[in-house]
Amino acid sequence: MKHDLKAVVAQFDLEGEFVDAQPYGTGHINDTYLVRLRQGQAVVPWIIQRINHRVFTNVPALMENILRVTEHVRGRLAALPGSDLRRETLTVIPTRAGKAFLEDADGNFWRTYIFITGARTYDEVRGRDMARQAAMAFGRFQKLLMDLPEPTLHETIPFFHHTPDRFARLEAAIAADAAGRAASCPAEIEFALARKASTGVLVDGIAAGRLPLRVTHNDTKINNVMIDDQDGRGICVIDLDTVMPGTVLYDFGDQIRTTTGTAAEDERDLSKVRFQIDMFEALVEGYLEAARDFLVPAEIEQLAFSGRLITFEIGIRFLTDYLQGDVYFKTHRPGHNLDRARTQFQMVRHMEAQSEAMEGIVARYR
Repeated sequence: MKHDLKAVVAQFDLEGEFVDAQPYGTGHINDTYLVRLRQGQAVVPWIIQRINHRVFTNVPALMENILRVTEHVRGRLAALPGSDLRRETLTVIPTRAGKAFLEDADGNFWRTYIFITGARTYDEVRGRDMARQAAMAFGRFQKLLMDLPEPTLHETIPFFHHTPDRFARLEAAIAADAAGRAASCPAEIEFALARKASTGVLVDGIAAGRLPLRVTHNDTKINNVMIDDQDGRGICVIDLDTVMPGTVLYDFGDQIRTTTGTAAEDERDLSKVRFQIDMFEALVEGYLEAARDFLVPAEIEQLAFSGRLITFEIGIRFLTDYLQGDVYFKTHRPGHNLDRARTQFQMVRHMEAQSEAMEGIVARYR
């Protein structure tokens, strides 16, 4: 569906003459556009997004989370000498009616951000230093939000990283075998079922009070950190749609999953899928540099394990979707979700084999 972006932009509190709008970035959930407005002699860029309300069904709650988080981070940054408030946190531009988002006549939801200049995102990690900078950025993000006042943020996707719930869905999919595919993946099913006992470690830790409930990002891929063009620092954490209560281990575990592999997540040749422990070390170094002074011992003790758990969790999500007939994740070939599950499980195997070395790295930097 084609949208009248000029009309959308006119509803936001922006000054200037509309020049053009082009699709921007590589995100798969929301539709993002780089919009340019002429203001005097200058042409100024802005980011406009159409929020996918089929994924995020409560847009007002989502935007309330984002406003609370960005305003709190801005307040914390304002007290730190040398902070650049236009570049180190997202800035939501309100509509002309003073709201954080626009709902148009067709039921679409839109928001606008300041465009962060002099920095960019990357879809792949380019070396250890970038991994370290990204981990430091997420650790700093968590630290800036550790004193966010009550009430608790909304859960924009309930049970998102609740691994026992994900495992229960897998067991149900195996039992139902709705697509008649269980016979095609007995080894993957056996691999998953053998690790059931590990699925509750983090949620049980939260329930027992050993792991604090904190503000977490929940989608810590490298392309959700903006990297400064001049000095390579991770300057701003973006894509805040899944910011909600959780354990910091969800975030660090997902960074391990998305940063330390040697192959695409749907690689068919499993001999190409390896775990890079040097990249893991870069993540630990950067994250603890930013987060060491606010983490409790129980969180640090589970840093290495978190990577195995979150990698296993996405693996069982892919396997569940394969067994159900590919109803959630987009696929581009037969068996695509099964290939994805196999890749994640291969990463788990490598992490399990190097778990002692991983624990040693954490101990060295803690």
